[in-house]
Amino acid sequence: MRKLTHGLIVLLLSGGLFAQSADWIFATMETERAEFLRNLDPNGIEILSSHQNLSAVHVNPQLTLHLKTGNLHGPGFIFKPDADAAISSILHKKAKKFNILEFTITEDDFVNQCLGMVNEENIGNIILMLEGYVTRYHTKPSGQQAALDIKDMWQDMVTAANREDISVELFEHNNTPQRSVILTIPGTETPEEIVIIGGHLDSGDWIHQNVAPGADDNASGIATLTETLRILLAQNFRPKKTVQIMGYAAEEIGLVGSEEIAESYAQQNKNVVAVAQFDMTNYKGSTFDVAFISDAQYTSTELNLFWVELLQHYNASGEHTITYGTSYCGYACSDHVSWDAQGYLASFPFEAAFNDSNPNVHTVNDTFASMGNSAEHSTKFVKLALEFVIEIAKVGQMRTEDLSASALSVAVQNKELIYQSSEIQGKFLSMVIFDASARTMLEKSNLESSGVVSLKGLPNGYYVVVFRDAQGKVYTKKFLLK
Repeated sequence: MRKLTHGLIVLLLSGGLFAQSADWIFATMETERAEFLRNLDPNGIEILSSHQNLSAVHVNPQLTLHLKTGNLHGPGFIFKPDADAAISSILHKKAKKFNILEFTITEDDFVNQCLGMVNEENIGNIILMLEGYVTRYHTKPSGQQAALDIKDMWQDMVTAANREDISVELFEHNNTPQRSVILTIPGTETPEEIVIIGGHLDSGDWIHQNVAPGADDNASGIATLTETLRILLAQNFRPKKTVQIMGYAAEEIGLVGSEEIAESYAQQNKNVVAVAQFDMTNYKGSTFDVAFISDAQYTSTELNLFWVELLQHYNASGEHTITYGTSYCGYACSDHVSWDAQGYLASFPFEAAFNDSNPNVHTVNDTFASMGNSAEHSTKFVKLALEFVIEIAKVGQMRTEDLSASALSVAVQNKELIYQSSEIQGKFLSMVIFDASARTMLEKSNLESSGVVSLKGLPNGYYVVVFRDAQGKVYTKKFLLK
């Protein structure tokens, strides 16, 4: 991801594979951005086709420098290898398939054990290690070596944990010499279902190639993933669904790594049930801790709703409190977009509201020192990653708490929420209904353990209802109002 007021991006590919030049490239971007560039220089861009606010373009990458105004992250476009690929991608975006109501919260004991293990020092050490490459730009030897070293680091962790079932592999790309890294924890019951957490491992941009420490963007994301892996291994996590952790190559020059992986998965009809992107996790620029990027064109509103449910269940108060809000990129700003384009549920929890994020990224000042030599903010994202992976993939062994997962049931009929508890003695102290933008839509207090609540006035859509009993226990459920 990137944040620049002046320059961008791309090196690619016209004439020779991995050629670094100002030759024109094929890409997709928002139509308004394509038209903005055409108004600046009609000889610098050709709009090949437009559909539903997206355009396939053939453009001089020098012209795209003008996209780098304001607080723009990411490359600003998605690289495509040729005109056919660019046009096809905007005309045939795959419909999303989701079963968000099947995502449940049942793994309290295991999740809470993991949350207590998060270590800030570990995260900081990984950030410093990756900063030490000076640049991880995708064509630089140090950038290519960084990918190999991340692969070796993850493999060493797996080997030390005696987990022969876990694989760590490199993904070879067509449009960059840098490799992506994919770690796979196979599912014990439904291995064909895949849960993915990822973040890009490259740094820099077309202008800042030689000195691009990228401590926040995105050493912090890779450190978040690495600490998540350490804890899952320490807890001998054996999920029901397959879990994959990915370090993507070449995000900064057009989401190249994630785009090729997601396209490959779609072509193989792989059943990816949910994806979370961790790109910049260590700068707290807002009054709240986490901003869920909520661009409807590029993220799953339904999956964001599950994040709200997780946060209300695990992080509303106490030692692991995490505050949150929503924000918007307004364009294809990180690797979650590649998965969304293939019809997969994708989400992007970000370090701050978009305009409040780290002002030093894509400069020589994107260092651990510039973030106060602290990784405290990233610890919250490790906790999010743990909750996300464990609750969607589930723990393979049946445990006592699984048997009480039906302690609260809800149903919707005729604009009424019908709820019933098999566990509560006495009354619920409170009930709150949230929408996918984390807005409070309805509040009630002092409710009987079973009853009916009117939903009249709420628009159709997905919601989370949160009940709290007198002992402070939280019960969350999703429902669809239609």
